[in-house]
Amino acid sequence: MQKLLFLELNEINFEFLQKYIGKGNLPNFREFLARHGFEETHSEQTYEELEPWIQWVTAHTGLTYAEHGVFRLGDIVDTDIPQIWEQLEEAGLKVGAVSPMNAKYRLRDPAFFIPDPWTDTSVRAGSLDTRFFQAIRQAVNENATGGLDKKSVLNFALGGLRNASPANYPAYLKLVGAARGKPWSKALFLDQVLTDMFVRLVREKTPDFATLFLNAGAHIQHHYMFNAAVYDGPHRNPAWYIHPDSDPLLDVYRLYDQILGQVKRAFPQARIMLATGLHQTPYEKTAFYWRLTDHAASLRGLGVPFQSVEPRMSRDFLIACSSMEEAAEAERKLLVAKTEDGTPIFTVDNRGEDLFAMLSYPNDIPAGMAVVAGNERIEDFRSHVAFVAIKNGEHHGVGYFSDSAEIGGGLKGSFPLTEIPNRIRSALEVEQRQVA
Repeated sequence: MQKLLFLELNEINFEFLQKYIGKGNLPNFREFLARHGFEETHSEQTYEELEPWIQWVTAHTGLTYAEHGVFRLGDIVDTDIPQIWEQLEEAGLKVGAVSPMNAKYRLRDPAFFIPDPWTDTSVRAGSLDTRFFQAIRQAVNENATGGLDKKSVLNFALGGLRNASPANYPAYLKLVGAARGKPWSKALFLDQVLTDMFVRLVREKTPDFATLFLNAGAHIQHHYMFNAAVYDGPHRNPAWYIHPDSDPLLDVYRLYDQILGQVKRAFPQARIMLATGLHQTPYEKTAFYWRLTDHAASLRGLGVPFQSVEPRMSRDFLIACSSMEEAAEAERKLLVAKTEDGTPIFTVDNRGEDLFAMLSYPNDIPAGMAVVAGNERIEDFRSHVAFVAIKNGEHHGVGYFSDSAEIGGGLKGSFPLTEIPNRIRSALEVEQRQVA
């Protein structure tokens, strides 16, 4: 049976990809798409339901959002929805995963399972790889607010040495050197080291099916799409934010092109599927992203009752309360928190005894800007937040899919995102194996 490797290139825009190819870039994508073509996937129609942590649950389960009901990143852990990895394991296959978004570990004996940095689920890997993952989790969740502690720095260094391919050492050195002037280089570094880990684990553990999720492309599109050479819209990022001549999208698309080539060379006999889940298009307004630097201190400063708080992706955080009554009071406090001109600071999703909150204030936060919540007041809210980005890209429900088993280039049609697990099962002849 042919090994199947499933590369999840989160939210990549294939229209932009093809435009870069037309400019003479991305030779591996050019060859792959010319030889195998691609299809569009479609999922939810409501904008609020277009989030990668919703669409990737669909891609892993075959269920629409209305069927799986997982609305927030990390909430998969509160469900028992069968995912593609368990289904294949039950059919007798060995499976592996590196950083699958919003996926829960519930396998008996996987080759490896390393979750995304935001979902609180178990890790199945060696001791050093587990410590490396924990360092990555800290780095990702504290990206806007600070660095790693000494223990995590050591674990990241040791894990990096174990996983980084010597062939990519020059690329790593280049990314480290560029990090000060090109902050998106850190996201590129992470996706490259995750790829090197994936390649090493697939070689060592020889799974029949393995997935690799990469997020730098989504991150960079959200923050820097207006700088892309293939973007022809009216918006431009300010020079204080990014140098006008920089093209971070080309940087990350080139990285993914190299990764595609790396995986093909490492496993020339493997079948490769690519999927994006959804994609991004240019955002037509101006919006700033901010992240609390110390979530607990800010909540206390606004008089918000809580038991614990966990940072999630970008502006999001999860508040745990002792009771539904405490959660209701915490929700009330957060919703009355406003600037002095009356602009709300937070949005809140009350789920009973916990709250999923977002720092949704969309404007610049100058030094000295006050936030008021009833009788509580933070005089200089700017000192409580870290600037994350200016929003450039927004979600679109069309995604893309390509399969190395298909012959012929170009766009071949479309299918529901819910169909992806069936395509995986068919490729691995799971139904036939179960019947036998």
